[in-house]
Amino acid sequence: MTITLDTKAAALTALDNETLAQFRARAADADRDNTYFHEDLAILRSQGYLAAAVPEHLGGGGLSLSELAAVQRRLARFAPATALAMCMHHYWVGLAAELERFGDTSCRWILEAVADGAVFAAGHAERGNDVPVVMSTSTARQVPGGYRFSGHKMFGSNGPVWDFLGVHALDADDPSGPMIVHGFVERQATGVTVVDTWDTMGMRPSQSHDTLLDDVFVPTDRIGRLTPAGDNADLFLLAMNIWALALIAHAYLGIADRAVELAVADANRKTSVAIPLGTHAHNPMVQHQVAQMVLALDSASATATQLVSDWDSGADLGAWWGVRIVSAKWHAVRAAKQVVDLAMEVTGGAGMFKSNELERLYRDVRCGGFHPASDALTHETVAKTALGIDPTGPRW
Repeated sequence: MTITLDTKAAALTALDNETLAQFRARAADADRDNTYFHEDLAILRSQGYLAAAVPEHLGGGGLSLSELAAVQRRLARFAPATALAMCMHHYWVGLAAELERFGDTSCRWILEAVADGAVFAAGHAERGNDVPVVMSTSTARQVPGGYRFSGHKMFGSNGPVWDFLGVHALDADDPSGPMIVHGFVERQATGVTVVDTWDTMGMRPSQSHDTLLDDVFVPTDRIGRLTPAGDNADLFLLAMNIWALALIAHAYLGIADRAVELAVADANRKTSVAIPLGTHAHNPMVQHQVAQMVLALDSASATATQLVSDWDSGADLGAWWGVRIVSAKWHAVRAAKQVVDLAMEVTGGAGMFKSNELERLYRDVRCGGFHPASDALTHETVAKTALGIDPTGPRW
C-alpha cells in the first residue's frame, strides 16, 4: 500500500524510493550482523529529519504529529528498525514542541539541541515496573542544583549514538509525597554506562541497549517535570504518551503495508500445475487471505489516523485520551501481526528463508507487543476508564 504524503512532509524528507530501497538493503545487512543503522542516520540527519517536529521558527520542519506519523509509516515500509528507533527520538521532540505550543518553554532546549543535531533516546523501561512513566524502580535524590539518578534502564533505542536519554525515577523523600522526576541524562555524564545487551529476535538494528545510572547528576535545567507518583494528568505525560504510542503504532502499520505488498506480488508471480489458467492470485483462498489482510489493516489505520487527527485538531476527549492512545497502538500492533502472519501463509515456505524480507518482517513485527502499554495494561486502562474507576486510587 502507498502512503501519500503532503507537500511539506515530502519536501522535508526528500527521500525518493531509490534512496529508501538502499535503506531496505542495509536493513537486511544490519539485521543479520546485529549492527546500528549509521548510514541511514547520516542521510536522515542531512535531510533535516531529526528536527522534523521542531517548530520552523526554531530551525526545524514544523511537522505536526499526523504529518510525522505518515512519514514514519512510509519509512517503516523500507527500514522498520530505523523508523522505530526514530520514534524514540521524535517523541521527545514532539513533547517539547507541544509544550512550546501551549506556552511552556521549559523544554525549548530540547528543540534547540535537536536543531543542532542531537539524538535523543528513551530510558523508561525497567525490570519490575509494568506501569512505566508514572511509577519507577529507579531512584532520584534531590541535591543542590538538581537531582542524582540511579537505576537500570532498558530498551534504549539509538544505543550507540544518543546524546540525551530521557529518564524518570522515584523521589520518595519529597515533602509533598512520592514524586516521579523526569529528567534528561547526558551521555558523557559521570556514572552513565551504556551496556551492549541488544541481541534479540527482531528490530535488531535499533540497538536498544541497557543504560546503567550510578548516582548521575542532572541539573535543574534538564529536569522536565515533577509529577505525583501514579498520576498521569500532566500535559508533559499526555504529550509524551500520544507522540510515543502514535508514532510506534504507525511504524508497525508500515511493516504491515510492506507485508501486503510482498504477499500481493508473490501471489501474482507464483504458479501451480493445479491452476493452469492463472497464478495463485486466482485461488479463492488466497483472495480471502489477502482480503483479510487489507480489512485488518484498514480498520487499524483508521483508528491510528483518527487519534493523530483528533490531537492535531484539538479535540477534547478528556479522560478518554488515555484510552484512545493505548487503543490505537494495540490495534495497530495486533493488525500488523495478523497481516504479516497471513502474508507468510500466502507466500508459503519461501518466507522461512533468511534471504526473504518477509522472514525479517515476521520477527520485527513480534516486537510490537513489548512496547508499552502491554496487552494487560491496555485492557486495564480501557476498562477502568469505561467503569469510571479513579486511576490514582488503589490499583486493585
